[in-house]
Amino acid sequence: MKWCTRCVYPAVVATPLTFDENGVCSACRVSGQTKTINWADRLQMLRELANNYRAPNNYDILIPVSGGKDSYFQTHFAIHELGLKPLLVTYHGNNYMPEGEYNLQRMREVFDCDHIIIRPSTEVLIKMNRVGFKLQGDMNWHAHCGIFTAPIHVAVRYKVPLMMWGEHGFMDLGGMYSYNDFVEFTAKYRLEHTLRGYDWHDFTDEGLAKLGRPELKEGLRPKDLLWAQYPSDDEIDEVGVRGIHLSNYTLWDANQHVKLVMEKYGWRPAQQPFERTYRMMSNIDDMHENGIHDYLKFVKLGYGRGSDHACKDIRAGLLTREQGVEMVRKYDHVKPRRDLERWLKYVNITEEEFDYVCDTFRDRRVWRIENGQWVKDNIWGQPSAYGAVVTEERSTTNRKPGIAK
Repeated sequence: MKWCTRCVYPAVVATPLTFDENGVCSACRVSGQTKTINWADRLQMLRELANNYRAPNNYDILIPVSGGKDSYFQTHFAIHELGLKPLLVTYHGNNYMPEGEYNLQRMREVFDCDHIIIRPSTEVLIKMNRVGFKLQGDMNWHAHCGIFTAPIHVAVRYKVPLMMWGEHGFMDLGGMYSYNDFVEFTAKYRLEHTLRGYDWHDFTDEGLAKLGRPELKEGLRPKDLLWAQYPSDDEIDEVGVRGIHLSNYTLWDANQHVKLVMEKYGWRPAQQPFERTYRMMSNIDDMHENGIHDYLKFVKLGYGRGSDHACKDIRAGLLTREQGVEMVRKYDHVKPRRDLERWLKYVNITEEEFDYVCDTFRDRRVWRIENGQWVKDNIWGQPSAYGAVVTEERSTTNRKPGIAK
């Protein structure tokens, strides 16, 4: 295993990296481009683009929002920098933190915007938690699907062609694209990356049977997952829906954005520390995103939110690499007790079953078995053991072949 010489990312990550001859990862190299871009020119490009979509009798733009700091900044920017009338759309996965729910509801009060919130059945979401966890080691797959499907449905329904996302996650974290690519949202990106190659039909009883996993059936039918079914090409083409990323047109600095939205709109960060990261401002729209969901990433790939946030702050000049390593050492391995207890009760799964399923997803490029324990190398030099192996069966994988983790 090797790590970036500038940030703390390992070579095996959920957002694939490349390394240059100096051992610097693609994400750090792409992040460095922001220092040479003429952002005034980029803003003018965005204004000209937005002017082409102004609608005399309709919304000018659609913004997918969670109520987080980025959502507030995107909405603020659309209204006050671009002079647009946005329609806000939210996928609600039923597990908002109290602070996240407050921020979400407050958006309608502090912005002059209509706001559509799509909330699937609680029973359906619980079933999808269980299927996603056992099928691919991702209990939050439903959220990825909803976030990148529900807004497109609304754009088609209300005939709003221009959508504005915040940053491109895989470019920000892994350097998938250059800032000079002006990459936009695509159905291909949704399916192959954000949804890990699965789609809504894989969660139905019929779909699970086709995948050879009939034991995971939860009684889900196509009519239970209408919100998850992506619009057809014809529907999208009729409206001309396109999704741009604001980070291509203005310098994206989440640490500055959060100061702005707290001061101007009363946005609230988390009110108690997370167990797996030091950041209090990120992912508060889902109480399990920084907890169980991120712990599953550690079990699979050997790193977690401590690494993600440290990398962002190293690139922003807020942490040294040495300080970032300490964040990795402190947070990445932590099994979130408070979060785990809540989720196990929510989905009616025992901790023993949870641990058993988790172990089937460990990536053998990262993990090895020594003396009956899972062991991995660490960025600080000494390998560490994390958890006991109960049976050899737990060391096998049940992932769908060829799917990104």
